[in-house]
Amino acid sequence: MAKHIETGKTGEKLAIHWLKERAYTILEQNWRHARWEVDVIAEKEMVLHFIEIKTRRTSKFGLPEDSVGDKKIQNLINAAEQYLHQNPQWQRIQFNILSILIIQDQPVAYFLIEDVCL
Repeated sequence: MAKHIETGKTGEKLAIHWLKERAYTILEQNWRHARWEVDVIAEKEMVLHFIEIKTRRTSKFGLPEDSVGDKKIQNLINAAEQYLHQNPQWQRIQFNILSILIIQDQPVAYFLIEDVCL
């Protein structure tokens, strides 16, 4: 398996654990519709969260959240629209980015960017 795929899978496992520790209820992981995917869909305090997870093992080329551009956010919005079409009971939603930095011999660093918009 390619190193970046392995890093992504590790990051998603860490993200699920981190989110659960902070009282998020995980509803979906890697939810797909057509060509769109949402890494994590979770609920907390009656708000539906669409969460993009970005993980890196170095900050040499920037922080993980730096790689989430307008196109990725638009894809997240498109996927969310389809999810909400299938699950119309949600009144409040939010788009988040969870940045995870895994540097050898250092504690894992988490940075949650809440309520992202274009």
